[in-house]
Amino acid sequence: MSETTGLKAKLKVGMEIHVELATRSKMWTAAPNVAHPDFFDAEPNTLLSPVVIGMPGTLPVMNKEAVQMSIKVGLALGCEIAKKCKWDRKSYYYPDLPKNYQISQYDQPICGEGEIDIPLTDDPNGPAKTIRITRAHLEEDAGKLAHEGPGGIQMDHSIVDLNRAGTPLLEIVTEPDFSSADEAVTFGQMLRDICRHLGVSEGIMQKGHMRFEPNINVEIEKDGKTFKTPIVEIKNLNSFRAVHGAITHEYDRQIEEWLENGIVMGARAKTTRGWDDVKGVTVLQRTKEDADEYRYFPDPDLVDLIVDEQWLVELGKEVTELPFIKLQRYMGEYKLGEKDARALVDEPATTRYYEKALELGMEPKRAATLLLNYGLKRANEAGVRIDEIGITPEQVVGIEALLKADKIGSSAADELFGYCCESDDTPEKLANTHGLIQVSDTSALEGFVDEVLANDRNAKIVADIEGGKDAAIGALIGQIMKLSKGQANPKMIREIIIAKVRS
Repeated sequence: MSETTGLKAKLKVGMEIHVELATRSKMWTAAPNVAHPDFFDAEPNTLLSPVVIGMPGTLPVMNKEAVQMSIKVGLALGCEIAKKCKWDRKSYYYPDLPKNYQISQYDQPICGEGEIDIPLTDDPNGPAKTIRITRAHLEEDAGKLAHEGPGGIQMDHSIVDLNRAGTPLLEIVTEPDFSSADEAVTFGQMLRDICRHLGVSEGIMQKGHMRFEPNINVEIEKDGKTFKTPIVEIKNLNSFRAVHGAITHEYDRQIEEWLENGIVMGARAKTTRGWDDVKGVTVLQRTKEDADEYRYFPDPDLVDLIVDEQWLVELGKEVTELPFIKLQRYMGEYKLGEKDARALVDEPATTRYYEKALELGMEPKRAATLLLNYGLKRANEAGVRIDEIGITPEQVVGIEALLKADKIGSSAADELFGYCCESDDTPEKLANTHGLIQVSDTSALEGFVDEVLANDRNAKIVADIEGGKDAAIGALIGQIMKLSKGQANPKMIREIIIAKVRS
């Protein structure tokens, strides 16, 4: 709650989040789904079928995979899963909705009430806040309109692209439990991470996989009375920056509007506004329709959806440890720093890769070091995921085994990592092939040490070492590494130098 111009104001935000599910086919037809990575770049109006364009006589057939994905998200959010639910027609006319109705769920959503905790600080082990989930219902997406041509060319008409029409869409609705833009963004980021780790969506905002619609109003206290501004819904935000900016701006705008006209909730219908990302302001769009204006009624072409207990148990087994909980465990149980832990959790493929290495016996901190220092560097340079650079978790374990046995050094490990990305051979075989195995033979190493110590140019360094200056040893080690072409064991060299100089 903040104070402004002699009054107290409290922001209240509820979120509606639309998640496009990454099934191969659409919600009610076998037509390809634009939210699946294989079809995102399809030419406009090529992912169609008679069902999508609403041809007479067509009948919808439910996509079971979309239902399963929705249930898994609901379980992750602690929702009550309906044992029985129906499908409804939400009627409205719009150019990108050929049927003039959307198949959705009205009074019997597949996922009912739930709740999830969000952190209130950057510390994942710090204080948290419970956000109540009102519902999550499954429906189909509409198409979209393009009002500009390629390159932003202005047109005197709009172009309808129906590729998105029929895409499975899960709409998650929360209670108005957010009291700041930061909290709303945190929830959105957590939900995206959950969806990505469950494999139900790629969660790429620029591709429209997730769209956010905050419902915002302000409670104002003045002269001992409480006033509530009318609710405003901000439509179709597709970045966390936009979510934060829209909520922050709308909070200030509603207070200013109330000070001007005193209009409160109930005196004016709910309105929708758009977000101008360039100007950083919300823009009035229209008055929000009430549910009865959509003329909901049960879809006569679809049977009820029944979720039996066995199916629910099987899906529950697929809801693995949530990313936020995993982050806490990595920092707590594995003692990883927050930066490293987040780097491992942010990308689901990296998380799976890391945990496979742990299953093979790697120590958590060492596995994190190798993957982040050697693996993610190469993945980022190539613009791919860590599981796509060529090296297997088994090879990573093999590199660590060579390091622990002092058969290779850290620089050689990095080089060996690169060779493993290009070959299926074992790390030890590749290390031998490329001359990376350290020389640990005592007699050979003593020969290198004797040669360096006998060099008159090193007399001052030797004297410093005799005087107890251990830092000077590094200069001799560097010379020996050059003589041995990088294959000498630095640890053993150090021990031999000390023994020979100080004996």
